[in-house]
Amino acid sequence: MGTGTEWSIQDLAKAAGTTSRTLRHYGQLGLLPPSRIGANGYRYYDQDSLVRLQRILLLRELGLGLPVIAEVLAGEQDTAAALRAHLELLRQEQDRIRRQIESVTTTLHKTERGEQLMAAEVFDGFDHARYKDEVIERWGKDAYESSDRWWRSFSEADKQAYFQTHLDIAADYGRAHAAGLAPDSSEVQAIVARHHHWVGIGSQRRPSYEYFIGLGEMYVADPRFAANYDVHGDGTTEFVRDAMRAYAEANLR
Repeated sequence: MGTGTEWSIQDLAKAAGTTSRTLRHYGQLGLLPPSRIGANGYRYYDQDSLVRLQRILLLRELGLGLPVIAEVLAGEQDTAAALRAHLELLRQEQDRIRRQIESVTTTLHKTERGEQLMAAEVFDGFDHARYKDEVIERWGKDAYESSDRWWRSFSEADKQAYFQTHLDIAADYGRAHAAGLAPDSSEVQAIVARHHHWVGIGSQRRPSYEYFIGLGEMYVADPRFAANYDVHGDGTTEFVRDAMRAYAEANLR
């Protein structure tokens, strides 16, 4: 490992649980320049570099993109102040994760007992803005900003009602799948019609054929979305995707 005052790029990458390639990429972006480059061309990092990398990794975990992280770091001159801000963010994240654990625990217990789920409980600790950079990367900045303005215009009651509507739709999908109904049956397609309308409220436009089918595929591909439907790992998410495709084929072409 490092000498205690200086680390090679390989040593630093190993200590941080990342790769030398990632550290070189950070260096190319100006996020983490080496403290010196040896005569052999190797990169070395000092104690200040360790603190800076710690900040970068934390901000990445909080969902910030590299350009935003660069802006944050550029505005920080006082190391102690940066560490205090770092600690406060960790405490906020700790509280958010605690609330999410309690939320998921409540959802699990109520699901197992067959009790009615409440949106205020299910989504406590979840922040729609957490994945801002991911949304911008997938659908563009305008799409995110429009959605964000729409969401912030909601009252707390509006937000809970919106979430509750989706919980009810997801529960109906689960019951239909458990009952052995076909994805293209009239009963299931009535659920999908409600789902299509709900998605349209969130996207502020009538979801197109391609959009709706793509959304169904994303539910299956991304565990974060699949968890909304496949509570017991019983294939409900695939059922939802197939039902959405059948609806799109029949109504959105």
